[in-house]
Amino acid sequence: MFENLSQRLGNLFDSLRGQGRLTEDNIKDALREVRMALLEADVALPVVRDFIQGVKERAVGAEVLKSLSPGQVFIKIVHDELTRLMGQENSALNLAAQPPAIVLMAGLQGAGKTTTVGKLGRLLLTRERKKVLVVSADVYRPAAIKQLETVAKQVDVDFFPSEATQQPLEIVTAAVRHARQGFYDVLLVDTAGRLHVDAEMMDEVRALHAALKPVETLFVVDAMTGQDAANTARAFSEALPLTGVVLTKADGDARGGAALSVRAITGQPIKFIGMGEKLDALEPFHPERIASRILGMGDVVSLVEQAQRSVDTAKAQALADKVRAGKGFTLVDMRDQFEQMLNMGGIHGLMDKLPGMGRLSADAKSHIDDRDIRRMIAIINSMTPAERLQPDLIKGSRKRRIALGSGMAVHDVNRLLKQHRDMSDMMKKFSGGGIKKMMRALKGRVPGLPI
Repeated sequence: MFENLSQRLGNLFDSLRGQGRLTEDNIKDALREVRMALLEADVALPVVRDFIQGVKERAVGAEVLKSLSPGQVFIKIVHDELTRLMGQENSALNLAAQPPAIVLMAGLQGAGKTTTVGKLGRLLLTRERKKVLVVSADVYRPAAIKQLETVAKQVDVDFFPSEATQQPLEIVTAAVRHARQGFYDVLLVDTAGRLHVDAEMMDEVRALHAALKPVETLFVVDAMTGQDAANTARAFSEALPLTGVVLTKADGDARGGAALSVRAITGQPIKFIGMGEKLDALEPFHPERIASRILGMGDVVSLVEQAQRSVDTAKAQALADKVRAGKGFTLVDMRDQFEQMLNMGGIHGLMDKLPGMGRLSADAKSHIDDRDIRRMIAIINSMTPAERLQPDLIKGSRKRRIALGSGMAVHDVNRLLKQHRDMSDMMKKFSGGGIKKMMRALKGRVPGLPI
């Protein structure tokens, strides 16, 4: 996400850093470049005007012109204005209500409402420890109800059954009654979508809202629709008292115009952002972190939070103990590391959050693929338990058998074994107190690092 915008702004800021001082003239040139970058990112024109005006008012003042590092100050101003544009801070769901807290999901067909209901249910279950019930009031789209039932089962939340022959109002009324009797904390209601905004659709969702009186009314919108997302958001915000927005399919949007426009258009915060097809790929939206990603500064805080949720700490500790004791690094350990990386969203998921990585060209990113990791896992899985523990056993005939079993070539097996040797050699340097020395050397540079 934001690849094009990151590259454009990155090139601009590189040139600004070289300036000894900034004048109103070169700030004007810089603002023109920022404006073009935002327009190319498909940000709505009124939003671009407001953003540029906000940057200009701060940039032409003494804050920048009298600074010893004017380029860096200008970058900070752009960062702060991006954060302001997207809402300053994360806006969490307001579930402070008599249970069940009802969350109504609205949006066009194809925006990803049903999948988002499942993702949000999983997030509330795993992170908030809420008892969640989901229900579908979409009686128009074939298999919509069955789809939500399948998703609910995958994320381990309860599903309230409904039929396409029922009326939406009848379905949700029964679901609320069941949620109260079952002492559920949250009821997520999936409403019907249409291919475009129409009066019938709006009338129905308004009637559901009036009957349910939800604590949250979330507008689900596809990030890849660009300015159309902002226009649809405006139509929904005029018809419904929205409390927030969920931006879906953001991982497939290289421009990011919707993320920068929707907040300004609706006046409501983006509460969640969908960054992939997996049912755990829904994250709270943090404007400051997203602004940092756009400017190529990475998002280390989100990366650490993701690691805490995804990494098997017991396995990580066991590996650290092994390495510290000098017991070697096996192919089983290597496979575990690959699997942990995939659990954290794969290489692209990690790169998006690392400083500077957002400015890599699309061509460079195309050569980095999670499929390589999966191929290496497949090669290791084709080995015998003894071979995984003792890679030195793997010679000519064994290599051919492993290559055949994994659908790879012998040179792929050789490449994996070389990579394992390199990693193993690196691990040996950390054995016998090496890790402690490394940690002590970093002490003082990294806050909170234990000795």
